[in-house]
Amino acid sequence: MIFSDADFDHLMTTVAEAAAQEILPRFRNLVAGDISEKTSAIDLVTEADLLAEQRITAALKARFPSALIVGEEAYEADKSVVPALAHAELAFAIDPVDGTFNFAAGLPVFGTMVAVVANGETIASVIHDPVLGDTVTAMKGSGTFLRRQAGQARRLSVAAPAPLSAMTGAISWAHMDEPDRSRICSNLSKARMAFALNCSAYEYWMATSGKWHFIGHSKLMPWDHLAGVLAHQEAGGYTAKFDGSPYKPGETEGGIISAPDEESWQMIRREIIGA
Repeated sequence: MIFSDADFDHLMTTVAEAAAQEILPRFRNLVAGDISEKTSAIDLVTEADLLAEQRITAALKARFPSALIVGEEAYEADKSVVPALAHAELAFAIDPVDGTFNFAAGLPVFGTMVAVVANGETIASVIHDPVLGDTVTAMKGSGTFLRRQAGQARRLSVAAPAPLSAMTGAISWAHMDEPDRSRICSNLSKARMAFALNCSAYEYWMATSGKWHFIGHSKLMPWDHLAGVLAHQEAGGYTAKFDGSPYKPGETEGGIISAPDEESWQMIRREIIGA
């Protein structure tokens, strides 16, 4: 087996240790010099992002020396690693602090995400909450689980389908251009309640656990979505790109929607994303 249960336990431990050692001690303790802008004032990187990614990367390279490591921060130095996900025998996509804007602002809505990819398919994922110490885990064909810091675990499932007027969810429009941005924001009023968390880790957590009905994004970087999409699918949900095609490792264009089932997905695509 290319990635065993023992390997998965090692991954969960590695992520939790990075969160405890590099992320949580810096939460609400950052100074101005610890925060930098990447592409804009809402696209940030902090000392915690960099050090947590370095720690996770080092642990994975030690255990899997031939694996492809695709870290959000390291990607800035070598962008060829993302398309390489499509054909790598074994790869890891790492988002050390997903929701960095929230983290830097002192808002406890952020998480660490790691997806395991084998031969172009996501086979395992970890979404960890450094503040609560809880983790959502998924392995392909084995379901999705919420694992509490104290050791309890329960299986997760997506929400039941509902009329759009009764649905809750989020479409991340912050990185969209006009006219899509205004159209989608307006269409979200058709839902019962719409949110904007600026954090894929929490958005997938909410959809995977059945607290929300749908989520959607236009920006498809692998560290933001591979882990969450597997968790959502293993919890019984349906995910596809805006054009209806499956979302695959290595892809970065096209937009994505996750919903309870295909019929709900079609409704969200038609009524909220629109044309």
